[in-house]
Amino acid sequence: MNKIESALKRTTDTKDLFIGAGVVSRTAEMFLKLFPGKKAIIIADTNTWEVAGKAVLQSLEAAGVAHEPSFVFDDPDLYAEWKFVEQLKARLEPLDAVAIAVGSGVINDLTKYTSHILGRKYMCVGTAASMDGYTAYGASITKDGNKQTFSCPAPYGFVMDPVIAAAAPKELAASGYADLIAKIPAGADWMLADAVGAEAIDQFGWDLVQDGLRESLSAPAAVHAGDVEMTEKLSEGLLMSGFAMQAIHSSRPASGTEHQFSHCWDMENLAYPNGKHVSHGFKVGIGTLASTASLEFLLEKDIENLDVDKCVRSWKSWEEMEKEIREVFAGKPGHLARGLEETRGKYVDKEGLRRQLEALKAAWPELKEKIRAQIIPFDEVYRNLKQVGAPYEPEMICVDRARMRKTFSYIPYMRSRFTNIDIVYRLGLMDELTGRLFGKGGIWEVTE
Repeated sequence: MNKIESALKRTTDTKDLFIGAGVVSRTAEMFLKLFPGKKAIIIADTNTWEVAGKAVLQSLEAAGVAHEPSFVFDDPDLYAEWKFVEQLKARLEPLDAVAIAVGSGVINDLTKYTSHILGRKYMCVGTAASMDGYTAYGASITKDGNKQTFSCPAPYGFVMDPVIAAAAPKELAASGYADLIAKIPAGADWMLADAVGAEAIDQFGWDLVQDGLRESLSAPAAVHAGDVEMTEKLSEGLLMSGFAMQAIHSSRPASGTEHQFSHCWDMENLAYPNGKHVSHGFKVGIGTLASTASLEFLLEKDIENLDVDKCVRSWKSWEEMEKEIREVFAGKPGHLARGLEETRGKYVDKEGLRRQLEALKAAWPELKEKIRAQIIPFDEVYRNLKQVGAPYEPEMICVDRARMRKTFSYIPYMRSRFTNIDIVYRLGLMDELTGRLFGKGGIWEVTE
């Protein structure tokens, strides 16, 4: 049984995957297998209709699959936003048809969520190696001005033709690459969470993401150049990440500290001067640099000789912690509400902290070498992001260095998931870390 077959045995939503050059012509084959006797309807935008939608329609017609007229969004400002959910719902609701999303993040999320609220399954034909969300549960939709993740199943079937994906705009593959390289420090975070007893590693989910990950990331310049073979490897890595999240019902295999930066900037509606939102992958790529820098900082520390008693004495009660959170997020009610809820979810009392730190101290001699082997050095991550055409400095996503430093101060409170920043915080080293990164001679030196 190969990796894809093994993954599909454990996925809760997706039951079939075609990946390889030319597989777009087999879309009807998958549809007939998964939805026998049903009508189809293609959902696309004006760009994805041209690059793949017509080929999908040809496949359906050649196989004699009944279908409704295709629904093609023509709004130049198409975004995963609630008004487009309503438009798609109005089109699909009167029909007895299964949607085939032809596109990348926006089309997939709109079709995924709309199909869910109508109580229907759907399938997707991906047109770019741009993210791991294709095969993950949930859809990121902006509603009432806020980007939110709505719970909904992943596609029942998925088709990815790397010839099409390799020809997509280069920033899409760059975003996907940045999203995939994030799985490296996310893996190290999971090691740390496992070591302190916060969240045990699920070996199946771990293997699905981490096995072959280095190979998928090995040629950023080739991905940027539109190499079909490397685009296929990148695509497979992203799809396996989504399958891992399905299999263990958690984003833990694919998300750590780096995603907390993205979540924070999502709440701040991070955008370019023209109003266009910064892609998830680009935010996560900068977060990956931050997480990698933090992990390298930890690896320098003599944790096997940690003074646990000193850390426990300095540890705040929940009342003190709540006061601190209110000070950190003063004037930011959305951040404050989230910070209180998420931090409460991972807070431990002094005895709980002692247990965590004693476990970390005992594991550290072996664990630090595993983490060292797991991570890609900061300078290499930086070069890879640059070669693939992704942002490699925070200013490239409109985050100046002072804002980057401020974001660091938010991260310990942004999510209940235990990550390397939680280790830094529990050791009382946040000020030292931010001083190292943003002080004189630091990676992101802030001059005031």
